[in-house]
Amino acid sequence: MTSSAPIGVFDSGIGGVSVLRALLAALPGERFVYAGDSAHAPYGEQGDAHVIARSEAVLASLRRRYGIKAFVIACNTATAAAGRTLRERHPDLPIIGIEPALKPATLVTRTKRVGVMATRVTLASQKFRDLHERLSGPVEFILRACDGLASAIEREALTEQQAQTDALINQHVGALGPLGDAPGQIDTLVLGCTHYPLVAARIQRQASLKVNLIDPGEAVARHTRDILTAKGLLAAAPPSEPVLELLDSGDGQSLGAAVAKWLEGPARSAVLQPFSV
Repeated sequence: MTSSAPIGVFDSGIGGVSVLRALLAALPGERFVYAGDSAHAPYGEQGDAHVIARSEAVLASLRRRYGIKAFVIACNTATAAAGRTLRERHPDLPIIGIEPALKPATLVTRTKRVGVMATRVTLASQKFRDLHERLSGPVEFILRACDGLASAIEREALTEQQAQTDALINQHVGALGPLGDAPGQIDTLVLGCTHYPLVAARIQRQASLKVNLIDPGEAVARHTRDILTAKGLLAAAPPSEPVLELLDSGDGQSLGAAVAKWLEGPARSAVLQPFSV
């Protein structure tokens, strides 16, 4: 692999666009290939064997077709189910996963009460339970399974209708309890699903400007940059080819709409291609 090769970014749908946005901001000199596996989504309703098989198929295809220099798993479910297996099978390739950013939250909270918004599948995963158990103690985590919110954000990308998304934001944020910077209040809120940062400004308004929002995509972008730097794989010059290529195993409508709605600059005009693997 060479420093001029693109970085692969992978999700089962559009949630990874929030991670892609953070990567584009942190690594402006790089090229990216985003692969959405929407034809086989949602991963959260499948067993680990299915998720591992799909993740391996996507990774192998990106290596073969694009010679990617790193692989970012922009999906909590795929990271939990397949991350370790992919690293064992591809020891020469930097593979960066994502998880709810509980540890960064412990470093910024002052009230020692942290809210976590995530999907029910993520909160039930062994990877999350281990992380939660390891970090609980001095910090209390208030967990909220935000049923319906990710799906509403997906629909909003296509329809531009915000009412249902906003109603669910109000419902789930309100259920966390008192938010603010006073003793006993939640002063830090972890966005534990990659969909949620796409509507972070609206979550912030509902939660209060006094509450810190933690976007895991920013930590993933920093980690990716650090790994590429350590391995001498940062791009030496700005890309002469398109900044972003988009692939989708489904009809691509949701992914195309999400990119147009939530990305900026040249990446917004990326051409969407079918992806069969």
